[in-house]
Amino acid sequence: MGCNHNGTGPAGAVYGIGFIGAVVYFLSHAATFWLGVLGFLKAIVWPAFLVYGLLNHIGM
Repeated sequence: MGCNHNGTGPAGAVYGIGFIGAVVYFLSHAATFWLGVLGFLKAIVWPAFLVYGLLNHIGM
């Protein structure tokens, strides 16, 4: 039985570092507890915001 490695380590590391940065950013700007919860949820899906902003910026 051989090992099956996908090679997704670097992508996971980038997502993890981005997640930590997004949590710090969103929580530092939260004025209430519920805005902090919303910020945490936003931090989970930060790549979607990034891709949307990029596509919007280039006019697609």
